Amino acid sequence: MRMLPGHSSGHDLTYGDVFLVPSYSQVSSRFDVDLTTGDGTGTTIPVVVANMTAISGRRMAETVARRGGMAVLPQDVALDQVQRTIGEIKAAHPVLETPVTVDRHDTVHTVLTLIDKRSHGAAVVVDDGRPVGVVTRSDCQGVDQFTQAAQVMTPDPTMLTLDVLTGPDALETAYEAQESARRRFAPVTDAEGRLAGVLTKIGALRSSIYAPALDASGRLRVAGAIGVNGDVAARARGLLEAGVDTLVVDTAHGHQSKMLDALRAVRSLDPQVPLVAGNVVTAEGVSDLVEAGADIVKVGVGPGAMCTTRMMTAVGRPQFSAVLECAQRARELGAHVWADGGVRHPRDVALALAAGASQVMVGSWFAGTHESTGDLHHDADGRAYKESFGMASARAVAARTAADSTAFARARKSLFEEGISSSRMYLDPERPGVEDLLDHITAGLRSACTYAGATSMAEFAERAVVGLQSAAGYDEGRPLPAGW
Repeated sequence: MRMLPGHSSGHDLTYGDVFLVPSYSQVSSRFDVDLTTGDGTGTTIPVVVANMTAISGRRMAETVARRGGMAVLPQDVALDQVQRTIGEIKAAHPVLETPVTVDRHDTVHTVLTLIDKRSHGAAVVVDDGRPVGVVTRSDCQGVDQFTQAAQVMTPDPTMLTLDVLTGPDALETAYEAQESARRRFAPVTDAEGRLAGVLTKIGALRSSIYAPALDASGRLRVAGAIGVNGDVAARARGLLEAGVDTLVVDTAHGHQSKMLDALRAVRSLDPQVPLVAGNVVTAEGVSDLVEAGADIVKVGVGPGAMCTTRMMTAVGRPQFSAVLECAQRARELGAHVWADGGVRHPRDVALALAAGASQVMVGSWFAGTHESTGDLHHDADGRAYKESFGMASARAVAARTAADSTAFARARKSLFEEGISSSRMYLDPERPGVEDLLDHITAGLRSACTYAGATSMAEFAERAVVGLQSAAGYDEGRPLPAGW
């Protein structure tokens, strides 16, 4: 990356302070751009879901991995539960979506509580593992909540078999089969007629564009987080035994002795998977973490939507400059950085990667999706939302310290927080699922690469030209939602 001539700055910059300049390009199509990352994590798009309890879980992890990204499971969840979750993710199909299933005798109320767990908007009614009907939200409208699913379902739905996924034109064939039947959703069965998963029309299209993030055994990839307190090595060993693909040693202030000790403890296990550590915002921090064993360093203090660190402590650094400096040092050391926080729009993802990040970590932006871990609520106006909270908030601290010996000790810790304990993250009616947001992000990123004349992430970081802008310049680039 280079700065536009005359656009050097004597102060640190946020994503809103800069813009990308178009360059001569021979890249004629967005689909000529390869978004595969080069940091050893095996992802095919440069997007990581943050290890936030309100966001990252089984549904999020498997959905994002099918589209080439990776989610980090939080460190605040009990190890045995995380191990089960990893097993479920590894058992998930790399193309077919995991279905929402109900019994014939389940009530409409039960159906409605389950449908919103997935973006495909329907539940499959099964009998002894075999699909016998499909129920959508519209089927449940105006119906008594105690009505049984068998009474509202569409019986004998259009179904596909697993062999429809074989062959060079498999996805197009699956799409056309649903198109001809005027269906957007189809259960997929195995050779014995048992439900193997579901495939939507848009899912077939996406699977022709994205390559899933798969391990050496062809299973979906997932990362797991570890804190710096307690028996760090035991937690890391448990995650590795469960099959985690990347380990993330995570704390708000990564440039400290506890982090270095934790890194050395994990590195002593010879994990054979990428080891990520953070967060830091300086070249010195990157150097110390890499020396202690990190392959990838997480960059960002204070830019997150749920984080109040900068307002509480004045500690932090504008994110674009932090990523730029840290990525340069990481390259010198043969390591990589993830840009963690501050992402609000696809442009911010492009700028973080132009600054040298190998991947961009997204948190709150993904909280308002069907796949995040929270329950779906509706406000007085009927708008759907989920609750999110920061990982340094009183709510998160209470969960993290639940095992402390006394109520007094837990109460002392709850007095200090640097995050929002409850925030409504509304689902965008146009993009209610995390895949919708990934489409949004990758479309912008692919287009940014064509403007820079880059066909890969490495070329993009090398060829990108960045300039400075005023607040008015930033506003000029914002679309007007309702005319003049």
